[in-house]
Amino acid sequence: MPSPLERAVEVMDRLRSPGGCPWDAEQTHESLTPYLLEEAYEVIEAIETGDLALLREELGDLLLQVLFHARITQELPPEQAFGIDDVANDLVDKLVRRHPHVFAGAEAGTAEALNETWERQKVDEKGRTSAVDGVPLNQPALALAAKLVARARRAGLEVEAPPAEDIGGRLLMIVSEAVAAGVDPEAALRRTARAYRQSIAAKESGQ
Repeated sequence: MPSPLERAVEVMDRLRSPGGCPWDAEQTHESLTPYLLEEAYEVIEAIETGDLALLREELGDLLLQVLFHARITQELPPEQAFGIDDVANDLVDKLVRRHPHVFAGAEAGTAEALNETWERQKVDEKGRTSAVDGVPLNQPALALAAKLVARARRAGLEVEAPPAEDIGGRLLMIVSEAVAAGVDPEAALRRTARAYRQSIAAKESGQ
């Protein structure tokens, strides 16, 4: 009997196959991108609100996006095609390669040291020459700024921020303070915004 994960792959195959779902059959990587972002944010919201039932559901929706994209790519010409098994195999190889303290008898060290080792391995494997290589520019601006600041700090670079009188410059200064304090500014602002939203609702209801 196939596992639930194998069944999910079978269902995705059926949806994309002739006689399946016309909407699913028409989707592309590009058309699915908004859904991928939306599902990722919904997973984050479930985590931040502590709703485990919702988290279980949203993780399933996020898994659907992974299965969908892998299934689309599987339909490419043989020299370009790959499927969900290839994605999983690449992941396993990466996890084993980047955890020599677990799989190869290397010394573990602290969690912080392991994170630094992970980052160095990424740089070596991908042939990166700049501290900012690989930072996705399409992520939310606050998260992007935090990642760039963190990369600069890790590389030991003292980079002058834009003029502080500019709103963007002042925001970047706050982001730098948050990174230095070990605070995720994106998550911190989301928490504050959620509380502000509740205050608005309370004001509207006369509380």
